[in-house]
Amino acid sequence: MTVAPSQAPKVAMVLAAGLGTRMRPLTDDRPKALVEVGGKALIDHMLDRLAAAGVETAVVNVHYFADRLEQHLVRRAATHPLPHIVISDERPQALETGGGVKHALPLLGEDPIWVANIDSVWIEDASAIKAVARAWDPAAMDVCLMLASTKASLGFHDSGDVFLGEDGAVRFKAAGETAPLVYVGVHICKPQVVADGPDGPFSLTPIWKALAADRRVHGVAPSGVWMHVGDPDAREVAEARLAGRT
Repeated sequence: MTVAPSQAPKVAMVLAAGLGTRMRPLTDDRPKALVEVGGKALIDHMLDRLAAAGVETAVVNVHYFADRLEQHLVRRAATHPLPHIVISDERPQALETGGGVKHALPLLGEDPIWVANIDSVWIEDASAIKAVARAWDPAAMDVCLMLASTKASLGFHDSGDVFLGEDGAVRFKAAGETAPLVYVGVHICKPQVVADGPDGPFSLTPIWKALAADRRVHGVAPSGVWMHVGDPDAREVAEARLAGRT
């Protein structure tokens, strides 16, 4: 069993409410979170990673095919008691990343949390999530992003997202720039960063950019191969990499 660093959050927000339109036809009868890669649902890949990092409670938002996702999570709990699953219901309206976290604030508590997408899978040389936890310093940052080199990632932006300073601070690329690192769907943050966000759907990215201007967003780029499973072709690529065929 993996032992997490002592500063690793015990609560996670798992973002599973997306429509998965780019994944059709695989999402014609299920949420994207239940698309299988390597014989395992995408959400189970992420929940297993979080469990290994010491997460005890995972708040999962649901919207598209919400009943089916909830039923899957109930079945999972019979064999995987951790993390304990709490549902954040977004059936009336999907709230995007920032809106989803804000809606779930009463369930998340005030301590730092993991926030994780369900469409990233990876093959690592060491424990990537532990590297993010080791880098987390709430005195120096409000957000700590898991990053990967554009050369060590598949299905993300070829032009990258950010630059990483020697002190670990993140700078988002300007228009026309090409950055060496991409965000790969997992981070630690103080949940309060979304508290002043608008009602309804909104993205986390503008919040990150504002905080980064004050050097409050840091990041870490562990070694490994990261795959964004965003469409059926990307799923096939991820299946092959996980099976060692490429």
